[in-house]
Amino acid sequence: MKIVVQRAKNAKVRVKENVVGAIDFGYVLLVGVTYDDQEADVQFLVDKVANLRIFEDENEKMNHSLIDVKGSVLSISQFTLYGDAKKGRRPNFMNAAKPDHAKKIYDRFNKLLMETGIHVETGIFGEMMEVELTNDGPVTLILDSKQ
Repeated sequence: MKIVVQRAKNAKVRVKENVVGAIDFGYVLLVGVTYDDQEADVQFLVDKVANLRIFEDENEKMNHSLIDVKGSVLSISQFTLYGDAKKGRRPNFMNAAKPDHAKKIYDRFNKLLMETGIHVETGIFGEMMEVELTNDGPVTLILDSKQ
């Protein structure tokens, strides 16, 4: 699994011009699933996302986690994180999971993240989405369960 974490002041996602998910403060997560992701990958990234200390404390040091600041998550499925553009000009997506496996892993990730006490909003899996956010910092990190 790969996740792009963006610290956000606010964010929302639209599907067919309708807002289907929105947060006021926290993370926007772009979540990519590859063909061999399993429960261990999900568990690793749930723990990492919930406890990653990238919010500033009173001394302006990144010392607080999403749980500490009571932030929310807008989680967006993003198969294109596994796009490979090394050859040619059109990326191939052979490393992205097939939709049935990807949805199962993505849903499990969101469920376990909610079980940590974090409020999670999502887009709609497999739909064309428009994501709007105000990146805070900007702070953006890439997490990978395989590295």
